[in-house]
Parts: sequence; C-alpha cells; structure tokens
Amino acid sequence: MIFAIARLALMGFVILSVIYVLLSLYSRSVRREKLENAWEAEGRPGEREEFVRAGLAEYDSSLRRKLILGVYVIPPIVVGTLIYAINYW
Repeated sequence: MIFAIARLALMGFVILSVIYVLLSLYSRSVRREKLENAWEAEGRPGEREEFVRAGLAEYDSSLRRKLILGVYVIPPIVVGTLIYAINYW
C-alpha cells in the first residue's frame, strides 16, 4: 500500500513537472511575442533584443509566472479530496 502511494506521488510529480515546463515555455513565448509587437507598435525604440530582454526580466519577477506554480498545488489537492471523499463519505 505504501509503495502504491509513493509510486502515485512520484508519477504525479513527474507528470506535473512536464506540465509545468510546457506551460512555462508557452507563457514565456506568448509574453515574448507581445513584447515584440509592443516594440513595433511603439515605433521601434532602441534595440529590439534589449527591449524584449528587459520585458522578460520584468516577467520573470511577475505574479503571473509565480501563479504557474499552482500546477504543483491544485491537482494534488483535488486528487486528495477525491480520495478522501470516495473512501470516507
């Protein structure tokens, strides 16, 4: 029984890690695209790569990026709640 729970936790962690990486890459690429479009809309001030790099530095410390970590919190809570509800209600 303990091995089954450990295996579930390990597989869950691996799956959630893959989802987290994919979601992070997607979110960063969307942000990069928006920054590139903003650079062109603002009349191309300065170097494009420098503008995008500064914008991505802001993104790295933003709340949006930290919210993606919810991938590790929400699914285990849902699974734990379901297991509890099925076994004890």
